[in-house]
Amino acid sequence: MSDNAIRPSRSPPADGVPPAVAPFAHATAAGPTLYVTGQMPTDVTGAVVGDYVAIQTDQVMRNLLRVTELCGGALADVVSVRAYLLDWNDYGAFNGAYTAWFPDRLPSRTCVGVTGLAVGALVELDWVCWRSGGWGTTIGS
Repeated sequence: MSDNAIRPSRSPPADGVPPAVAPFAHATAAGPTLYVTGQMPTDVTGAVVGDYVAIQTDQVMRNLLRVTELCGGALADVVSVRAYLLDWNDYGAFNGAYTAWFPDRLPSRTCVGVTGLAVGALVELDWVCWRSGGWGTTIGS
């Protein structure tokens, strides 16, 4: 398979990734870019973790990182993040939790307020990673 191929990846809860709440790939590698699907603040049983945006943000970040790790990546590979907040009043608490995950370099980010999120979540994030050498042949195999 060519390094330029588009390869989707799905991960089961046994790999430490919460079950999908819709039909999608957890990540898709396209050449040097890895697109990691939006994650919810759920654990491997599918239960929502926490009642506060900071706690939920930490769980979402753990979920995103786990998917990225299963694809061979790390936080250092994250170049862009999109964040969706249910309540704009949570913006400060969200930022506090979020920035703790990126002590060395903040990626580009977009943050928008929304009127609803799956599973009753307060926050959802997705991200894009980049690696000059691509993501190997194990993704989507």
